[in-house]
Amino acid sequence: MSRGFDSFLVTGWSARSTLSPPKPSAGGIWIATARDGRVSTEYHRGRAAAHRRIEALLDAELAAGRRVLAGFDLCFGFPAGFARAVAGRPSALALWDLLADRVEDGEDNGNNRFRVAADLNRAVPGLGPFWGRPRGAEADDLPGRGSLRQGHGLPERREVETRLPGAQPVWKLTGAGAVGSRTLLGLPRLAALRRRFGTRLSTWPFEPEAEIVLAEIHPALVADAVRRAAGPSDIADEVQMRVLARALDEMQARGTLAPALAVAGGAHRAEEGWILGVGAEAELAAAARAALGPPRLSNDCFALPPGVHWTPVDEALERLRSRLRPVTGQQEVPLAQGLGRVLAADAKAARANPPAANAAVDGYGFAAASTGDGEQRLPLVPGRAAAGQPLGRPVPPGHAVRVLTGALLPEGVDTVILQEDVTLAADAVAFRGPVRPGANTRRAGEDIARGELALPAGHVLRPPDLALLAAVGLARLPVRARLKVGVLSTGDELAEPDGDAQADRTYDANRPMLLALAARWGHEAVDLGRVRDDRAALTRSMDAAARGAADVVLTSGGASAGDEDHVSALLRESGSLAAWRIALKPGRPLALGMWQGMPVFGLPGNPVAAFVCALIFARPALSAMAGGGWSTPDPVLLPAGFAKRRKPGRREYLRARIGADGRVEVFASEGSGRISGLSWADGLVDLPEDGRDVTPGDTVRYLPYSSFGL
Repeated sequence: MSRGFDSFLVTGWSARSTLSPPKPSAGGIWIATARDGRVSTEYHRGRAAAHRRIEALLDAELAAGRRVLAGFDLCFGFPAGFARAVAGRPSALALWDLLADRVEDGEDNGNNRFRVAADLNRAVPGLGPFWGRPRGAEADDLPGRGSLRQGHGLPERREVETRLPGAQPVWKLTGAGAVGSRTLLGLPRLAALRRRFGTRLSTWPFEPEAEIVLAEIHPALVADAVRRAAGPSDIADEVQMRVLARALDEMQARGTLAPALAVAGGAHRAEEGWILGVGAEAELAAAARAALGPPRLSNDCFALPPGVHWTPVDEALERLRSRLRPVTGQQEVPLAQGLGRVLAADAKAARANPPAANAAVDGYGFAAASTGDGEQRLPLVPGRAAAGQPLGRPVPPGHAVRVLTGALLPEGVDTVILQEDVTLAADAVAFRGPVRPGANTRRAGEDIARGELALPAGHVLRPPDLALLAAVGLARLPVRARLKVGVLSTGDELAEPDGDAQADRTYDANRPMLLALAARWGHEAVDLGRVRDDRAALTRSMDAAARGAADVVLTSGGASAGDEDHVSALLRESGSLAAWRIALKPGRPLALGMWQGMPVFGLPGNPVAAFVCALIFARPALSAMAGGGWSTPDPVLLPAGFAKRRKPGRREYLRARIGADGRVEVFASEGSGRISGLSWADGLVDLPEDGRDVTPGDTVRYLPYSSFGL
């Protein structure tokens, strides 16, 4: 049974005989690394450079004390009988060593694989089994077509390949899907890794697991996820490795990787090897689909250290900030639908703005070098240049042309003079020099150059941002899917505000408020309704939310430790719970937990406390999970128009607004049941934990509702 892995490294090998292009492209070597749900990819032009990079990556993982599963897209073995025929025993690893001694593979990707294949063919009867050679190359022992082979007596495919429809045989050296060439050039590199790392490295399924485990992979097993993940400009080889690395990481998290490693073929295992994932196709495909979105948070992400009883607000916020990451997937939307969305990737200019030099004013254009000091007179060329109507021909030196604002500067024009500054004759313009070269023009790309960063990933798009992205030619935008924020109210005492209710019932004020906050912050607000104080009913609602209805849930009520506080009790029993006691007023109990990988924020039941906790804690947390980064309100320092005596130890947020005299006034009552104070106020006064008394005229921190995105 596998002991589990900390990191995953997968490599798409290449059999090119020359270096791949400098710009990342198909046909090169792509390496993907994944750990804790995060994945990165890198491109290498040649096998030698990629081999050194893999050694360095493995060294770093070992130094950090991490176990690594390293997958390679090439055959680890050959059909039964071949290793015994050429290496003297039915061992794939013996064949690796033999190939390491014979294969030459240079820094420039130049290699002798076809000669080695011909030599190996001579070690078995008849003609074959390898076939395929470059056009025009002569090799008596290496047939150009598979149909020319005869009498070699070896199977066409390994056992594992008989279970993969469309799998190419390892004997094929040229043409589409020529896995044979990748294998002949890859196995010597793997043999070198075995020598380099010794007993700290093992090869699956041939040896017991070590700190590094090499395994054979096959991208076709995740083809559906690759199709879904690939965009129109993506490189398929890169996407394959990225998806495979994340899929293996996801299998580890789901507990399905160890069973997949237990599937290792039959009688010819030591000679033929096996492909990781064959025999566990459904599990690998499910993990690959799940890996298309970002990883879920770990179940202990909200855990508090032992001995923590009361947590200051700033410390609680910093803990949340360090533990949260985006939990939303990516999608592409038209520019017109981008308002309020979070960029999932850097938006780079598809073209410069402006795309070409143009006139900033209405006037006359010419080459500044043709003018000098004093009175200037330039003959006019026929026609004019206007926005969208270029002149279409050069302007000779010493001549001028009529240009209008926004017109492309014709060839021969680098300067424009205002029409108010010239005297116009029938066929010439006169003005007084000197004129500054480049005056009244806009340079190509002076706002933003082609390929330059327009807006970074994580930026929440506003109306002016859409103008910028349109100007640089981005018609479609990569954005995060909207965070689905479920809102659930709990309590037997709650009723809907749509009819008469007995005095012992309370109209549900929290749910419409929290749904409106989520929507105002740009998330998808999901109404999960009301649930009675019943554990079974609450479990059903939470299960339904975790199955896809919500990415995160905000509950109100039941977050403390009383007899009817079922949210905290249920999280403690069946999920994970960290009952954060926050040193603030109003509020205090904040139940943070996970339910089947879904974060749950248990807010206080009192609407005033729920509102304050939502603004202070839920807003930045939801923004981080939506991919928009951590949001912090900007305070305004203003004089107090009130007096207040305070005790140290708790942060206080008072409902407040700015009076006619510019001073901050607070609501008449601090009672948490006075919901009207939330509507009366335009913001909150933030009083620190130090307990300092406030007297009229003292400077206080005022947080307007607008600083919370309201």
